[in-house]
Amino acid sequence: MPWWIWLLVGVDASVAAYAAFLIWLAVVGRRDAARAFATFIPDCIVLVTRLARDPRVPRRRKLLLVGLAGYLALPFDLVPDFIPVAGQLDDAVVVALVLRSFVRSGGEALVRELWPGPAHSLGLILRLALTRR
Repeated sequence: MPWWIWLLVGVDASVAAYAAFLIWLAVVGRRDAARAFATFIPDCIVLVTRLARDPRVPRRRKLLLVGLAGYLALPFDLVPDFIPVAGQLDDAVVVALVLRSFVRSGGEALVRELWPGPAHSLGLILRLALTRR
């Protein structure tokens, strides 16, 4: 079989697992958690976009954010995306490292201000960035 069929199978399996997890959260009565989990990736995209456009962010940090967006847009990764979970995990690690660098350089207040999602999702972002409170 061609490689692109395996890619489609991997993407389909990842989407199905993601949807099943969201449905399970909703069924067990954790609708807020399901909503937060469903909007986490879009919230991260909005955060990176807002940070890249904010005039208070230094140019070096903006270049780091633009580089992150470019890396995520590349069709190839360190671990191919058709491998379920591990394929997306390398992207999450790169995002966490960039946000860690940003937060540790004094940008935690700005991240808090520009975060569009729920507060507990913001807490996850800050824990991933390994900030000390």
